[in-house]
Amino acid sequence: MNAAPQHRPKKAAAVEGQKRTLPASLSRNAPLVPVDSAGGQALAAVIAILTFLAALCAGGAELVSASSAQWRSEIAREVTIQIRPNAQRPIDQDVERAVALARQAPGVEQAQAFTREESERLLEPWLGTGLDFKDLPVPRLIVIKIKQDAKPDFGPLRQSLQRDVPGASLDDHALWVSRLSTMANTIIGVGVFLVGLVLLAAGLAVIFATRGAMAGNREVVEVLHFVGANDDFIAKEFQRRFFRLGLRGSAIGAAAALALTLILGFVTRSWRASPTGDQLEALFGAFTISWSGYTVVVLIALLVALIAGIVSRLTVRRFLNESG
Repeated sequence: MNAAPQHRPKKAAAVEGQKRTLPASLSRNAPLVPVDSAGGQALAAVIAILTFLAALCAGGAELVSASSAQWRSEIAREVTIQIRPNAQRPIDQDVERAVALARQAPGVEQAQAFTREESERLLEPWLGTGLDFKDLPVPRLIVIKIKQDAKPDFGPLRQSLQRDVPGASLDDHALWVSRLSTMANTIIGVGVFLVGLVLLAAGLAVIFATRGAMAGNREVVEVLHFVGANDDFIAKEFQRRFFRLGLRGSAIGAAAALALTLILGFVTRSWRASPTGDQLEALFGAFTISWSGYTVVVLIALLVALIAGIVSRLTVRRFLNESG
């Protein structure tokens, strides 16, 4: 009568021993894709770094685009008239005549002539200070400011200057505007190309990580097939797990890029009164990106997460087709 109860503890111990010998991936509450493993953490770090680089490229392109638009707007609103000295004509009268003709032109807001001393100071960065320019034929300049949103035709003004002020030439800075536009478009194109390369690298990293996860969870996939799970269910599970992992890594990378941008903007504002700060502000403005730039960074983070999910799903389906 006492023999049967003695075998029950042994059977229970045997069952518990079998449960302890099961792989961790086959336990009841274990996820199909263990994203918290060392490989998952490494992939999240890689995605964070790639997102950080992509966000910096996009932010830099947006910064150059905004600065270029500001430069082109300022240059396009100014036109200069250069009057070369003529020994047979008093240059002061030619300057006054050119100023009067410029003020009569449609779309002109202001026309101001540089004095001889101001024109000479413009040569100091190239020739140095303390020089005597009396014997040099220094041209006189007239700066014309155009009204906002005005697009005047300077053809008649050129003809009037050629007729009434010999030796005068008008420069509308169209060549400089064209060069600035080409430079800005080139930098923006390079930035977009680099963002594309970073997204491609993120996709390749997810492919290798997904194939490694499939190889490490092969027995789990076989059990799921045995109980009736189809390939689409398994692919969706991988897609959901890798999307969360990619979203976590891309959020960290995007936040780091935005934090670096804010820090650089604060530093440049603190240097504003120094020569270095003035040069940086002349090149990059206040070193801040607009709301559209922040939106682009957030969209890049979401795009990286979507790429991680979609690529993992496609990789799983291909792996299952090859192994099936």
